[in-house]
Amino acid sequence: MSKQIVCPSCAAINRIPDEKPAAAAKCGKCKTPLFSGKPVELTDGNFNRFISKNSVPVVVDFWAEWCGPCKMMGPQFAKAAATLEPDYRLAKLDTEAAQKVAARYAIRSIPMLMIFKDGKMVAQQPGAMQSGQIEAWVRANS
Repeated sequence: MSKQIVCPSCAAINRIPDEKPAAAAKCGKCKTPLFSGKPVELTDGNFNRFISKNSVPVVVDFWAEWCGPCKMMGPQFAKAAATLEPDYRLAKLDTEAAQKVAARYAIRSIPMLMIFKDGKMVAQQPGAMQSGQIEAWVRANS
């Protein structure tokens, strides 16, 4: 068996054999590490590829630059990414820049976390959280 992971740099789909450590894997196309311990930036253009083509659950932080709680949670979300990878892919989507995706998921309150598995949203949680709370919520809901 193998995992399918989308490269955060070039969006190429990579297969990682289960016996290989995913944390050390590099993209076959651009040679960038597939996991860097940092959230991936999502857009209207790459959102569907990331949520539907990754074998691991994808945790998306819907946020905006003008949102104070979002800015406070940003470093906490990044800290959670460093802990949760490679078992999860953490990503951020700026709702001002990616209005199509924000509208599709009816984002009315930010920050909003959502977990996607196989392209489907399986859990959501509004409000800012600390890294430990994010990690516990992700593990309990994926």
